Amino acid sequence: MNRMNADRRQTRRQFLKALGFGAGAAALAGGRFLRASAAAAAHAKKPNVLFIMSDDHCAQAIGAYGSRLAKINPTPVIDTLAKDGMLLENCFCTNSICTPSRACIMTGQYSIQNGALDLTDRLQPANHYLSIEMRKAGYQTAMIGKWHLKEEPNFEYYKVLPGQGKYHDPDFREKGKGNWPRNIVHMKGHSSDCIADSSLAWLKRRDKTRPFFLMHHFKAPHDMFDYAARYEDYLADVDIPEPESLWKQPNFGSIATRGADDELVRYIGTSIGRRNLRRNYAKSWAKEKGLTDEQAKRQAYQAYLKKYLRCVKGVDDNMKRLLDYLRDEGELDNTVIFYTGDQGFMLGEHDYQDKRWMYDESQRMPMLVRYPKAIRAGSKSDAIVENVDFAATMLDFAGAAAPKQMQGRSFRPILETGKEQADWKQAAYYRYWMHMAHHDNPAHFGIRTKTHKLIFYYGCTTDGANQTPPGWELYDLAKDPREVNNVYDDPAYAATVKDLKARLKQLREKYGDTDEKYPAVKKIVEEFWDYDEAARKKAVEISHETLARYKSRGQGKERRKPTKTKKTK
Repeated sequence: MNRMNADRRQTRRQFLKALGFGAGAAALAGGRFLRASAAAAAHAKKPNVLFIMSDDHCAQAIGAYGSRLAKINPTPVIDTLAKDGMLLENCFCTNSICTPSRACIMTGQYSIQNGALDLTDRLQPANHYLSIEMRKAGYQTAMIGKWHLKEEPNFEYYKVLPGQGKYHDPDFREKGKGNWPRNIVHMKGHSSDCIADSSLAWLKRRDKTRPFFLMHHFKAPHDMFDYAARYEDYLADVDIPEPESLWKQPNFGSIATRGADDELVRYIGTSIGRRNLRRNYAKSWAKEKGLTDEQAKRQAYQAYLKKYLRCVKGVDDNMKRLLDYLRDEGELDNTVIFYTGDQGFMLGEHDYQDKRWMYDESQRMPMLVRYPKAIRAGSKSDAIVENVDFAATMLDFAGAAAPKQMQGRSFRPILETGKEQADWKQAAYYRYWMHMAHHDNPAHFGIRTKTHKLIFYYGCTTDGANQTPPGWELYDLAKDPREVNNVYDDPAYAATVKDLKARLKQLREKYGDTDEKYPAVKKIVEEFWDYDEAARKKAVEISHETLARYKSRGQGKERRKPTKTKKTK
């Protein structure tokens, strides 16, 4: 072998000499050749990284997660990632709404650190840490599909939807087609098909001497669930199973989410049935005269789920196209494939729609990872993972260290061994900031362990406005995995409450989320933290004031605009 290498070196020297280069030039060129060869060899050993994310695709709408919808299963292709890799059971977002969750993924930071607290915020290109570091690691980077971070993506190539984008015949902003944001190109067809077409086109023309990092983001199944025409008959004759909590939840919620003596149930949390006066799906999909409230709720639920699952089916079918291409190219097993949604989603649980809540259906993100060279097929983990950990994990697979500004950690060891490191996190932190906007969710934060969840609704904007009653909720996830029995006031859980409050306070301090920038919020948090009799009495007064305020607005029938918050940058 050594002689063979010597012969090759001699051949290069002779070739360079024949071209008129001297010995020094030959040595210099030869060194460059060796360095280039070494770099190419190093790149060849690195896996590709494909991060696929759908918008609002929740775990309960993926067959592999075994929910009530598993027997319908619109995701046979996505399920193969679980069959061939690992399914993470406790993957959570830290702020269940689009822009903030995507910012957490790109930066590896919690919302308070990356500055994207709500849908009005943006992420500057200099802070697109994940793509920047992947490029430094030698990867060819591309972002295709829904972006929703407002600023120009800091990738070598991008083709992204403006804002939410359109479901049919979408426009894209494409790198190389002019200056951002006027670099618009048009495509015909459904967005899921167009996004897959665009990713496949890029994969086919990419530089195949380098590993690729592709973020492929579907728009579907975001509301209003406009599916491709070919799915019109899909599930048409199927009765979609209902969640029990659509009808029965004996001790769910608190004064913060229901009001004193349930006086705010018509105003807090948009609904499937007619409960929410302002926004409910019965208004859209159960309009026939004479329907009872129960009939309207059932009809609206069936329409909602079928539209949503038809969009999911379109995502799954296009997933097959991506996987088939990688298989045909011989790259499937050399690619670390992540599949997730940008957060969870409420599919009628608790008679809620949309996301934003800290309840599991909204907080949990699906996470399936396939890489047969290192991840055991059919494996599962109940380790707690957050979306701030995604970036560090992808960088780890790329052989790169996470930069110091990232707060998340790599869960690659968990993927490869199925075991948590001794010092791995045992709780997830959550905070939703966008108080009573769009879907009427009070602002809140909390902590989730493997066995319990503690939520505090402080109920105001960042400047303390539009206050709703503060309140606490505690759920014993071991006994009550559907979160329908709030045990915060049960004396048997007093020690648990005390422990979780202490741990929640520690997490807020650790992540820098202590409301120093928002003194009005901090004052409310401090006043209602212990939740003594005086605080409870005041919460009832605030509930009555909230009801009066909403009644004065025409019983909530008008569309309330999002409350603008004042932020200190």
